[in-house]
Amino acid sequence: MPHVTFIHGMCNKPPAAELLHIWRRALVDGSDPLPLGDLGVTSSFVYWADLLYERPEGDLSACESVLEDSPEAIDAGGGAPPPQARNAEEQAFLEGLRARMTAFSDAELEGAAEVPDVPQGALERVPLPWFIKRAFLNAFLRDVHHYLFNVTFAPPGSTPVPIQTTIRRRFVDALRAPEVTRPHVVVSHSLGTVIAYDCLKRVADCPAVDGLLTLGSPLGLDEIQDRLRPEWSRDRGFPDAVESGWANVYDLLDPVCGIDANLADDYRCDAVERVEDVAVENDGAWRHSATKYLRQPALRQTLRRLLQL
Repeated sequence: MPHVTFIHGMCNKPPAAELLHIWRRALVDGSDPLPLGDLGVTSSFVYWADLLYERPEGDLSACESVLEDSPEAIDAGGGAPPPQARNAEEQAFLEGLRARMTAFSDAELEGAAEVPDVPQGALERVPLPWFIKRAFLNAFLRDVHHYLFNVTFAPPGSTPVPIQTTIRRRFVDALRAPEVTRPHVVVSHSLGTVIAYDCLKRVADCPAVDGLLTLGSPLGLDEIQDRLRPEWSRDRGFPDAVESGWANVYDLLDPVCGIDANLADDYRCDAVERVEDVAVENDGAWRHSATKYLRQPALRQTLRRLLQL
């Protein structure tokens, strides 16, 4: 019996059970539905938003909203503050990643600057108000930073834990759970693609899976790749723990992955390209939404193949 393990990306999220229901429902919306339950496919969720946010997102409709009129609707809920660098290495990482998102200074963003005639950053190409995009920028930088630098952190009322170490253990435990059967495919979105790759490539006791599906992934960014060394290199970047295939689904107007969307040339197996890059066109102004990716027929066809359905 096939099994899918989902893992979400950056920012606050609804409770795990609700989020799993939303993602499974998105797979059956629209043309070429993929009803996992009807096909005998079981599923589970690696949930980690509780480690960074005080309480789950209460507006479930925001995850599927087409209005794009609030931070919650564009992967930016939870009110994450900008991260604070602890040393020069972290400062360089944050500055480099931020520059890919926008050329605007903090002062310009506070002044609600208009999109320039020639956009220089990924967020500048997105036709949404800056107060919404600024919330996303803070969440993106904070969540990526805390994971890749294993920051010890807790939201109010919780006990601080090392973020990367704790999420790694949740991911490995989920893959090792007794209900997991083969073929087994990991479906990851956004920062979840970094977590999935990090575990499958760099964690020694991580179980193998049959397939990996990455959606809206920032794994093409140099700043992130540098944090995956020494295990990662362009010629030997494909994870041994992925036994069958890795498909990477992207939208060129997704600000998280559009800067360097194709991963095949960056994650080769003994210098041979094995990642399948799949281009889609999500609707609306905000192209990074997980549910928009899950509604794509090309994604569903790819997932069917990885699950051997």
